[in-house]
Amino acid sequence: MDVVRDVKKAIRLVRRAMRVREARRNVRGLLAGRSPLPTRRFRIAVYFADTEVNMYQMRQWYRPLQRLADRHPVVVLSRSPRGAEALLRDDALPVAFVPEVADLEAFLAEQDIRVVLYVNQNTRNFQMLRYGRRIHVFINHGESDKVYMSSNQYKAYDHAFIAGEAARDRLADALWEYDVDQRTSMIGRPQADHFAGDVPFAPDERTVVLYAPTWEGDRASMAYGSVRTHGVALVEALLATGRHRVIYRPHPRTGVVDAEYRAANERIIAMLSTANAADPAAHHVYDDGPDIGWQLTAADVAVLDVSAMIYDRLATGRPLLVTRPVSAEAEIDESGYLSACEWLSATAARTGAVAEIERVRVDVEAIERLGRWSARYFGDTSPGAATARFEAAIDRLWDAAAGHPDA
Repeated sequence: MDVVRDVKKAIRLVRRAMRVREARRNVRGLLAGRSPLPTRRFRIAVYFADTEVNMYQMRQWYRPLQRLADRHPVVVLSRSPRGAEALLRDDALPVAFVPEVADLEAFLAEQDIRVVLYVNQNTRNFQMLRYGRRIHVFINHGESDKVYMSSNQYKAYDHAFIAGEAARDRLADALWEYDVDQRTSMIGRPQADHFAGDVPFAPDERTVVLYAPTWEGDRASMAYGSVRTHGVALVEALLATGRHRVIYRPHPRTGVVDAEYRAANERIIAMLSTANAADPAAHHVYDDGPDIGWQLTAADVAVLDVSAMIYDRLATGRPLLVTRPVSAEAEIDESGYLSACEWLSATAARTGAVAEIERVRVDVEAIERLGRWSARYFGDTSPGAATARFEAAIDRLWDAAAGHPDA
């Protein structure tokens, strides 16, 4: 068994190396067709060390950053060949491919980067955090009550952008020796001002249900995914009614750790395809596209796992159900919205999913609770308010950086 395991591991490593080499060739080809990035041009950098699998973390920031670039030129510093290839193909922001530390240093020497933004906690962030005379800002890639959102890693950054009062209280409660008021800025959810994508169906009498589960997680405490425990039964029940339209948007990492999750994901996709073939007017959607936003606004009800998607939906103030993790080891912070949300257990997913979906559409008390929690998490959610707070926070940090005597 050890020999078989070692052979399989070796094969995976070889395949990974081949993908990396191919990505490097593709990046060189893409860069060859572009003009070099101008020197002394960029003032703000977004540091992204991940591969294409976590591109969703960058893509949700494209539009707020594009608008910001009108005043503060923005560049993405990409460390991974596969990540750089995806960024270059998206062509949303200027990209500097800096795979080695020497490349990173050479690029920084040519620019006047004063503020560096980070969308995740990749361990390679520390290779950028070593550079002083810059303000390093954790902007994250969503709001949620996952334990990730109160990690002690926040202390590594000079500043953090957080959504609202709920995030502030979460950090204040979890972290010692961390001045939340001085080291954070509440900006809401600027991505919600720029929800992207065209709805791929014409509205009709069907109730539209978004099912957007997270992945299975890589440890017991993060086992929030519901594809295997809830998803198949939930989607099967909705397809059977003839009155519902399903938008299925699984997390990009679904099934990378657990083969059973991968199989359940594939089964749901096949079920949607079969249902559409039987009734083309149903227009069920398997969505793996880059645009995020239209799904949240098009759905009458959203069924979501414990993830940042809950809070993107919460910002719209529209009905949602949260799948309760089956694993007793999954850590859930029920001091916030999850203490008052509408839970969907695995049992209910199998025996009463449709009834629960219909209930949250009309339950007055549930809708009122949703509104109160939306304000606590995001503050003013009127159009443009969060974008204005985001840009004002950047301006304050930029002014602070520019005001240093050695700037």
